Amino acid sequence: MSTSYKFEGWLGKDKESVKGNMVWGEFEPKQWEEDDVDIQVSHCGICGSDLHTLSSGWFPTPYPCCVGHEIVGKAVRVGKDVKHIKEGDRVGVGAQSGACLKCDDCKAGRENYCPNGTNTYGSLWPNDKGKAMGGYATYNRTKAHFAIPIPKELDSADAAPMLCGGVTVYAPLKLQGCGPGKKVGIVGVGGLGHFGVLFAKALGADEVVGVSRKASKRDECIKLGCDRYIATDDDKDWEKTNARSLDLIICTVSSEKMPMGGYLGMLKSNGQLVQVGAPDAGNLPPINAFTLLAGGIGIRGSGIGSPREISEMLQLAADKKIKPWIEKRPMKEANQAIQDLTAGKPRYRYVLEN
Repeated sequence: MSTSYKFEGWLGKDKESVKGNMVWGEFEPKQWEEDDVDIQVSHCGICGSDLHTLSSGWFPTPYPCCVGHEIVGKAVRVGKDVKHIKEGDRVGVGAQSGACLKCDDCKAGRENYCPNGTNTYGSLWPNDKGKAMGGYATYNRTKAHFAIPIPKELDSADAAPMLCGGVTVYAPLKLQGCGPGKKVGIVGVGGLGHFGVLFAKALGADEVVGVSRKASKRDECIKLGCDRYIATDDDKDWEKTNARSLDLIICTVSSEKMPMGGYLGMLKSNGQLVQVGAPDAGNLPPINAFTLLAGGIGIRGSGIGSPREISEMLQLAADKKIKPWIEKRPMKEANQAIQDLTAGKPRYRYVLEN
């Protein structure tokens, strides 16, 4: 069955598209199935993942590719097998649009770790159902299991960047017990990290410490909600001064040159560092085994979040009246916006509006 609307969006044709060379055009969505939903996109957050994908930085990208996986909009077509969404509902889609729903991880509510998951863009749908295309577009088609109703208290532009950026830090904070009695460090107070500060505070951590390179960011981070701020380039003896002071660190930095040994040294015994930033090629700095052994500390990873975690996070944001720091940009400015993101200009997330 054909639709009365067209799927159009910003298409990356090759690696040069990340330099602001995406082209607007029509694309073919995945083949319709009765557990799908079509969404008329009103807002789409711009995520660092979009840049890594447009440039084929992480993996070879199946061009042409329409990026964008922080999608909010109105359900305009709902499959007959879908029970939790009806036409007209406001829903959101994050970085994942499909999973097998049969493996141990899926059965346990960890769909984000399904070995046969489908990304919202840059993936091919199983069984030759087409290519996954993202939200820098007029419409998006996805599996309804991954379309999350948005609480009425949340503004669409605020909700959009939470769907990837927000849950990427919320999920490990919640899993690692962030709350009263815990002192938490957020390394890299940017697009991801600013959500780390907001959610760590909302979860009730005793102290939230922002960690970034430059002292010039200190006032901004305190205004955001940090109780303390550490500038690793500018604060003398920061490693010694802050040794064994934190229970948990969420590291959002995507660089193999970051001072990982210093970060780990800030953990109390049995503390955990969770890495959520993903550098091109995935390389992290070398880690000395004795750094881990001396304090019984751990380092682990966390990837996006499950539909349950996204829904839980959105409700927390609604209940606590969390307001991310965003800048709205017209969808027509997508090419300029990704160049501005590359230049480090947003404070702290761009959101495209149709």
